[in-house]
Amino acid sequence: MTDYAIAAPPIPTIPTRDGGAFPVRRVYCIGRNYAAHAVEMGHDPDREPPFFFQKNPDNLDASGTFPYPAQSDDVHHEVELLVALGSGGRDIATEDALDHVWGYGVCLDMTRRDLQGVAKKMGRPWEIGKAFERSAPVGPLYPASEIGHPAEGRVELKVNGAVTQEGDLNQMIWKVPEMIAYLSDYFELAAGDVIMAGTPSGVGPVNRGDVMEATIEGLGTLNVTVS
Repeated sequence: MTDYAIAAPPIPTIPTRDGGAFPVRRVYCIGRNYAAHAVEMGHDPDREPPFFFQKNPDNLDASGTFPYPAQSDDVHHEVELLVALGSGGRDIATEDALDHVWGYGVCLDMTRRDLQGVAKKMGRPWEIGKAFERSAPVGPLYPASEIGHPAEGRVELKVNGAVTQEGDLNQMIWKVPEMIAYLSDYFELAAGDVIMAGTPSGVGPVNRGDVMEATIEGLGTLNVTVS
């Protein structure tokens, strides 16, 4: 038997507001979590139970630059709340769910919409449209111990200074405690898991040279340039 010496890959991290680094284990993304966006994408928000897909932890990127990806001519922005867990478990009760949250941040779920559309039509998973390199620009995490648990607040995205997406955290169909409890029925959650909590309506394309400004009230602004 041959032994192969393979260097361990680095653990992906998200910067924290105080200059630290939050190590990431898994990334769960909830789909169609704002009613207007569900309608925008051709779905009925009143009938569908929550569903999740995953990005890869190393898709998270705090560099402030988003490289336009290969094999797509239609890449869309989606501004989202990011929820970072400091602990986990199975079958977490909704009323206990926020006890597991370490902090919150602003992120973007960049999407190769054309490839996602093909996958939908063929009944295939979405990862080819969602889980590509640097597809999740992210800002610093704010500890819940300092800011609490935001249940409302303006969510906004500007492209080149023009507002394209706007909404409020209180418009989420599935709230943060419900998302955590639901996920824990199917997966064993753990410290380092993060949840991307869905996007309001107004998603649209970006092009090289565009500047995106993603803001969630109380969590600052994430500035990202498309390269």
